[in-house]
Amino acid sequence: MNQQFEQELQNSWQERQEYAEMMLPLIGRLYRQFAVEISVYGRPLLNASAIDVIKAHRKVRLHEGIKLRLRESWPILEALSKYQMAPAQIDIGKLAFDFHYGSAVDKTDLDAYLRQQLDAVIDQKDAQQPRDVVLYGFGRIGRLMARLLIERQGMNNKLRLRAIVVRGGRDGDLEKRASLLRRDSVHGPFNGSITVDHERQALKANGAFIQVIYANSPDEVDYTQYGINDALVVDNTGIWRDEEGLGLHLKAKGTQKVILTAPGKGNIKNIVHGVNSDQVTAQDTILSAASCTTNAITPVLKALDEEYGITNGHVETVHSYTNDQNLIDNYHKGDRRGRSAPLNMVITETGAAKAVAKAYPKLGGKLTGNAIRVPTPNVSLAILNLNLEKPVDRLQMNEFLRDTALFSDLQHQIDYTASKEIVSTDLVGSRAAAVIDSQATIVSDNRATLYVWYDNEFGYSCQVMRVLRDMAGLAFPTLPAR
Repeated sequence: MNQQFEQELQNSWQERQEYAEMMLPLIGRLYRQFAVEISVYGRPLLNASAIDVIKAHRKVRLHEGIKLRLRESWPILEALSKYQMAPAQIDIGKLAFDFHYGSAVDKTDLDAYLRQQLDAVIDQKDAQQPRDVVLYGFGRIGRLMARLLIERQGMNNKLRLRAIVVRGGRDGDLEKRASLLRRDSVHGPFNGSITVDHERQALKANGAFIQVIYANSPDEVDYTQYGINDALVVDNTGIWRDEEGLGLHLKAKGTQKVILTAPGKGNIKNIVHGVNSDQVTAQDTILSAASCTTNAITPVLKALDEEYGITNGHVETVHSYTNDQNLIDNYHKGDRRGRSAPLNMVITETGAAKAVAKAYPKLGGKLTGNAIRVPTPNVSLAILNLNLEKPVDRLQMNEFLRDTALFSDLQHQIDYTASKEIVSTDLVGSRAAAVIDSQATIVSDNRATLYVWYDNEFGYSCQVMRVLRDMAGLAFPTLPAR
């Protein structure tokens, strides 16, 4: 009996692995040819492994109560691979579950079902033109942005990384830049091949030719001499945060718009994708993607306010140390930040609570905030202590947040976990701006305390990518719509 069970288990696993292996080339082809990104219940499968595909399908049971088999989603993907499509983000898990288990679906005609659900992109002509992208600064966020842009290489890629701009230029600099992109102590090795082209002063990564430009000021670069035109510049330095400083980028030949990966000052729009990205217009030439913490908490606060109403609250962030702090005790202009970051918890200030109002004005003046820097290199935690306009219970709130993470307009910003064992390192590489830890939710009458994890490096970089697409005027609908 045990032998029979083991044989059935092995056969089941082998079937799943075979389907996953058949899916991988189709997933890649759909992106390379049509810029269609495939996911399963929110888990992106672009550049995933066969095991990643299997794990994504296992996630469905956590939300639906029953499993989704790979043999049930395979026909969906196979059918998609035969259509002519416009760029989109398509969740084959949701499509497959609805087709096989939904109550109002004709299960005999898959083609008719898919054409109804994906009418916005099937047999639609792609009129979106690719845009040149320049990364100004190549630190933590700059290199992660490079990884995100490079992983989307293909003939139908809409955002093409053309250059990085850095200070320096000493002997060995190109090798150092390549090495830092190739290896990362937190995010692991680069998924692909990177070589150095000394003759043309460039890096080659997975088919992408990336010019390395040395400059001390944004306005001294002539991008047109490298064949770069109307570029979107992503400023990762944080040196210039107002219109005057960031406007230097627009004085350079070959640039059109600039995005700051830090909170902007003055009248610069601070955009949290999914919350106020509808404010991005074709006329905007300078935008800010706000901060990692603002991107983590604002989508969650917006969802809660719209459902329950937030009277007031306090946000405490437990944040990984950053490059701004000292490795050992030394002088620092900020209070307490001069003490050794790897050895201390450091109380400091955060402007994220006030910054929420820039993206979601309804919470203006309702939140206070503070921060504690802790000796971890990445992944942070926001603790939201909120007073609501009406009483709720824990189960109801968690179910609402789970559904928000799966089916709402904020599904790319908010993720959800029901794990009792999850810790910070488990969230490294999360592409969502925020991950709700449902097991830690505390509710008492109209008071709620929520614990929100966020990868303050990679998750934030994914949000910057979304703002970059907004600024480029690129439309990537998420389907099915519900």
